[in-house]
Amino acid sequence: MEACTCPSTLASSAPLPQLKEPCRLRRPLSPSFSSGLGRRPRLLNRHRRLHVAAAATASPPLSRDSQAAAAGADREGGTAALEQLDIERGVCVPFRKYSPEAVRRRVLGEPPRPGAFFSLASRGVEIVWNLGLYWSSLAYDCLVGRDEEVVPFRASQLRELLCDLGPSFIKAGQVLANRPDIVREDYMNELCILQDDVPPFPNQVAFAIIEEELGQPIEKVFSKISSQTIAAASLGQVYRATLRDTGEDVAIKVQRPGIEPIIYRDLFLFRTLASFLNGISLQKLGCNAELIVDEFGEKLLEELDYTLEARNIQDFVDNFKNDPSVKIPQVYRELSGSRVIVMEWIDGIRCTDPQAIKEAGLDVEAFLTVGVSAALRQLLEFGLFHGDPHPGNIFAMRDGRIAYVDFGNVAVLSQQNKQILIDAVVHAVNEDYVEMANDFTRLGFLAPETDVSPIVPALEAIWQNSVGKGLADFNFRSVTGKFNQLVYQYPIRIPERFSLVIRSLLTQEGICFTLRPDFKFLEVAYPYVAKRLLTDPNPALRERLIQVLFKDGLFQWKRLENLIVLAKENVAKMNLNPALKTKDLEKSRSSQAERRLDLTETIKDGAKMFLIDSGIRRQLLMAFTEDSRLHVQELVDIYRLVEGELDVPSVAIELFRDLPNLTREFMLSWSDSVLSDRSRTST
Repeated sequence: MEACTCPSTLASSAPLPQLKEPCRLRRPLSPSFSSGLGRRPRLLNRHRRLHVAAAATASPPLSRDSQAAAAGADREGGTAALEQLDIERGVCVPFRKYSPEAVRRRVLGEPPRPGAFFSLASRGVEIVWNLGLYWSSLAYDCLVGRDEEVVPFRASQLRELLCDLGPSFIKAGQVLANRPDIVREDYMNELCILQDDVPPFPNQVAFAIIEEELGQPIEKVFSKISSQTIAAASLGQVYRATLRDTGEDVAIKVQRPGIEPIIYRDLFLFRTLASFLNGISLQKLGCNAELIVDEFGEKLLEELDYTLEARNIQDFVDNFKNDPSVKIPQVYRELSGSRVIVMEWIDGIRCTDPQAIKEAGLDVEAFLTVGVSAALRQLLEFGLFHGDPHPGNIFAMRDGRIAYVDFGNVAVLSQQNKQILIDAVVHAVNEDYVEMANDFTRLGFLAPETDVSPIVPALEAIWQNSVGKGLADFNFRSVTGKFNQLVYQYPIRIPERFSLVIRSLLTQEGICFTLRPDFKFLEVAYPYVAKRLLTDPNPALRERLIQVLFKDGLFQWKRLENLIVLAKENVAKMNLNPALKTKDLEKSRSSQAERRLDLTETIKDGAKMFLIDSGIRRQLLMAFTEDSRLHVQELVDIYRLVEGELDVPSVAIELFRDLPNLTREFMLSWSDSVLSDRSRTST
């Protein structure tokens, strides 16, 4: 992997924060779509494919003079906001499908076409007229003092208005439904309807698009196709069909006709309007309005290309390939293109139907454990997160697996973002609210250089009130509601990727409540996090374990016991899932491996840190002898907890194999400390 210097970074003379991950060079895709879906690293390579493919289709080639002029305009108009997005994410993206300049060229042409200005003007008048009438109604309500009593009607009116204005505004409404930093809660609830209830377009138009993408009559490929849409969304709609050659049932997702020019035109108008609102946005949210539009535009143009959704699906298949509890549909790549995607039909039970799940002989509690664990793996392990897991996109399979469909909208988190999220969890557990506030800055919720001191007491109040009755009573909806109030008091912006994460967690928690009203999210989530802290192969995460086990310089014996108990609980619950009870040999081996809490790597790391890190060694020795007594009983209690899970001979062999390296690192550490002591003595 080659390091690169991002062009957008070179364009700015202001110093930028040091990225924890180096910028990566994106190489072109293979000409064959199918060959581009082989094995690869899951996150940065995914960005490479996505943005190189996007750059190839974003706009026609320009002359050298035009390129220079475009680069200058891009630096002046859009680079700053895009640079900030790269900094927050921890990666830079030198090739994008979206950029303000690419949108401008696509809409106006190069050189600008006279007809383009007329089209923009007429669309602008349509938008201003409709939104102006709506805002004047709001102003009148406020003037006569009835603004609160007509909120339900005005919220419904806004939803209908967005539908009338077209797909860009429907999508904007769906995004606003997840943005408490911009829209009040009662309007958010109404806009959520846009996520499930969008009018479909005619079948004959959809079938014509399918035939155009396939290059042959629809009857030659499918023996039958549903006469009604299975689902309709802002960008496309779904049909059920049967393949003529194999008899397999498939889902066909078709993009709305003529949608791309409309979206490009509206994005141009959105950003033009945003440039006039930067001052207000900076005051209220701590960022300019152009950055919010850029986030929206980047995500929207990615979602518009179904080849990218096919790659999202393939990434999910790769991520969960060794997890027998999760089902991801396969994509028929030879039948898919930029406007049509054909995938395996998922014949499952709607996840909000507890009676049907029970009648299928499934354990509801085990299914909930599988669902929460799958969601947390996406967030904390893979960094690729399903952004729209509403009840129509999640199913219970009859063998106990959880199935996901519709991968056009995903949240992508860098390794840096994942580690900061884990840091935030550690800081919450340790009640370090100052560092928790700093984590929000590092994640992009607060602008750099923001004074976090006024926010610290608010975060402390939210967390303590949420867990005041115990972690069992914690739920995301109550915390999110309190956080929504916080964003109106401080300049907090919720980055687009985290708005998707928040919505996803809330939606999945709501599904859990539907299946079991007394469901306690953290009762399932906490054991998973405990297992991750104790067993994750990533050394950086195990370093967080040390932070969790020490508080104010004291070793938390009881906390370590609780972590082990919770981790064992997660393993036990996962083994109850019917999906793991299979006769398939390979899956049976995976199931058997899961039945033991494997602490081998953690113990090896602990031994290594004890030998080479004098600070940790001192802390552990003090923990063993604190309160002027030897904590032998605590060690015995912990050993009894892991005795049944621990393969002592295997651990001993692993440590013996690493003994030369451990000895070498110990000697180097010891010699460094001796030389350091002598240096200080001589000075």
